[in-house]
Amino acid sequence: MMTPADAGPAQRSGGALEVFALNSDQPFAAAVCDLLRLPIARHEEREFDDGEHKTRPLEAVRGKDVYLVASLVGGARHSVNDKLCRALFFLGALRDAGAKRLTAVVPYLCYARKDRRTKARDPVTTRYVARFFEAVGVDRVLTLDVHDLAAYENAFRISVEHLEARPLLLDYFVRKLPDGPVVVVAPDAGGVKRAERFRQALERKLGRGVGSAFMEKLRSEGRVTGEVFAGDVSSSTAVIVDDLIASGGTLLRVARACRQRGARSVFAAATHGVFTPEASALFASETPLDQVVITNSVPARFSETATSHQLVVLDAAPLIAEAIRRLHTDGSLLELNEL
Repeated sequence: MMTPADAGPAQRSGGALEVFALNSDQPFAAAVCDLLRLPIARHEEREFDDGEHKTRPLEAVRGKDVYLVASLVGGARHSVNDKLCRALFFLGALRDAGAKRLTAVVPYLCYARKDRRTKARDPVTTRYVARFFEAVGVDRVLTLDVHDLAAYENAFRISVEHLEARPLLLDYFVRKLPDGPVVVVAPDAGGVKRAERFRQALERKLGRGVGSAFMEKLRSEGRVTGEVFAGDVSSSTAVIVDDLIASGGTLLRVARACRQRGARSVFAAATHGVFTPEASALFASETPLDQVVITNSVPARFSETATSHQLVVLDAAPLIAEAIRRLHTDGSLLELNEL
């Protein structure tokens, strides 16, 4: 796969390229801009005593192709709602300042898990978030491993693009996995398709058979039940595949089930390490997991307390940078998701 550094500075006849990021996303966005051989675009953020805020670009954007990198996950300083609001207001300001084409690069899209009604009068929050982006004048949204791709594509009436971290994770596991049987495990029935795509690709990469398994998961009023485990992991290396890790409860539940059924080692692979405080149990001394592998799509947590053996963070900046370069030059993203 060609990297932005190989391709040289991104250029487009239709207008110059500017890449912005709010303060909370500056480190990741700066890495993206370094790969694009561009300085990160300057902006100003001001806080007011009553909790309101103002953000404005300090670069002229009129007639330009403009990108805002914003991973919409809550942190110690800003809640997820605050980050969403700040990103939307800044995108609106960029549109009002005359951006010719405006793209929201959202590696982690908040509220993507609430994409359908599961109870009477439930909100469909994914669709409401989509309307927010449309209302402030965004032309296109780019995400990385959204929770449900079909729901994401159907929620937006503007152009949407989607990247997958599967190639990054596969490259790591092809180098890491020992000889012997390997089984890819879906943590619930809803993740079977994602896990199967990963299994098929891993099988091709390894050049040998890879098994599959999944565990039953039933959720009601915050309580998770279900004990059915389909598949044979005995004497195998189990790789549990999911899109994100929040509290880590589901992951630990499946990892323990794998151990009870004779798995020699258990790994977890996920794109987004959202990691609520409860996820510290993933890295406790009695954890059933050998290793958790994520990307840096959201600001890293537990990176200081978890050892490098327990937690591996893969760099998604080259993938995002190459996607921006291709979008800017009206190229295709298709091969970025291919193996």
